[in-house]
Amino acid sequence: MMLKFIHAADFHLDSAFAALPPGRAAERRRESRELPFRLADYVNAHGVQLVLLAGDLFDSAAPYRETGESLAEALGRMKAQVFAAPGNHDWYGPGSPWVTVDWPENVHIFRETAMTSVDLPELGVTVHGAAFTAPEQGTSLLAGFSAPEDGRVHLGLLHGEMDPAEARYNPLGREEIAASGLSYLALGHIHKRGEPRACGKTLCAWPGCLEGRGFDELGEKGFYEGVIDDGGSLSLTFVPFAGRRYEILEVDVTGKVSPRAAVEDALPGDTARDLYRVLLTGEAGEGGGDAKALETALAGRFYALEVRDH
Repeated sequence: MMLKFIHAADFHLDSAFAALPPGRAAERRRESRELPFRLADYVNAHGVQLVLLAGDLFDSAAPYRETGESLAEALGRMKAQVFAAPGNHDWYGPGSPWVTVDWPENVHIFRETAMTSVDLPELGVTVHGAAFTAPEQGTSLLAGFSAPEDGRVHLGLLHGEMDPAEARYNPLGREEIAASGLSYLALGHIHKRGEPRACGKTLCAWPGCLEGRGFDELGEKGFYEGVIDDGGSLSLTFVPFAGRRYEILEVDVTGKVSPRAAVEDALPGDTARDLYRVLLTGEAGEGGGDAKALETALAGRFYALEVRDH
């Protein structure tokens, strides 16, 4: 039978959004708590049967209790089997919401620093995963793992990096991934989405974070939706899902009537929901760039705006 799944990661719930004014920051924290409920609506509306969440769902190992309970409620609404592999920010340990919150029956949390498996015979798939149990994981959680050759579809779920310069966050080797026998390895930790890549017969990918939280997390954010057909072949599609985008726009004001006109010419149509940093470059006339005046004049067209005179 055909299987439809989604792979998301790095929600970082309870992020401070400290760069924003207090009111906006509080609003963004509230929106980030609503994100999993929006995801549940998507799962149910699109007939998704399996949800793979690759860690750092919380921004810390001790978020507000309501945040953990809220996530549990959202995941419980999903008419799907849900798997979570705790990462370096939300590692599994005493006092963590993974331990203290009452998780619904459809939610499976990997709790060990060794690969464990959950078989879902009704879906014809086995999910394998492991957890961070401390803020760092210096050895590969995939070391020595190999899925059995039993004709089933084997999926892996981990938070980690591939061949990093420094081995701190579950350093995965390409050879280990290729030897894993997994059809797909769903990864978290890297906040920038990566194109799916093949290591041997195993496809792996990072979907990036679900919603940007600063100007180091620009552009479209979302998750991967996967389909495994009856023959076991797998296809992935990226689904943009973030409610707001962070964008940096460089505007050359040289020869323009005014810096404001230059910026207005360069802006895309709808920016009201988004957070922009505009960098003025080139040479302005005698009036100069006047970044602060521009910021005030254009602020209403954005959720948040910062103008810098370069």
